[in-house]
Amino acid sequence: MSSHEPTTRIWGLLAQFETPGKLIEACREVRDSGYSKWDAHCPFPVHGLQTAMGLKPSRIPLFVLVLALGGACVGMFMQWWVATQGYALVISGKPLFSWPAFVPITFECAILGGATGAILGFLFFARLPQPHHALFESERFERVTDDAFFISIEASDPGFDREKTQALLEGLGATYIESING
Repeated sequence: MSSHEPTTRIWGLLAQFETPGKLIEACREVRDSGYSKWDAHCPFPVHGLQTAMGLKPSRIPLFVLVLALGGACVGMFMQWWVATQGYALVISGKPLFSWPAFVPITFECAILGGATGAILGFLFFARLPQPHHALFESERFERVTDDAFFISIEASDPGFDREKTQALLEGLGATYIESING
């Protein structure tokens, strides 16, 4: 008789580093090793981390621009329609569509659209809301909001090999490496 033990699927590896400088050095090496599904976690912004990780510029400004222009167009169209179609009233011989009078509302609609674009873009690219993440299972990872610096590499990365990845992280000076199940 053979016993069938349930196998737990590994989410990835979590490595802790002592200082922000060591974290940046490790990020450069992980990036240069060809990993694509990994992240760095730290309790405060670290200057140079984005460059060390090889992150591309954010696409959130595109969301902001598109929704700001959309908001301005909707604001101007709404005012045009009300003034010329819905409630066309000639007052003192003034033209029905006097666009300079509509600029303040158009501007406010652009600001509203841009702010909405910033929020939606951030939520979309950050893949939020995400009520649970595999890293939350690690007790050590709770220190990321206090005084610890981590790199996590996902097992779904094409270059992930548990032994090779762990050896890489050990060679980079990780003080602690944990396998995260997911």
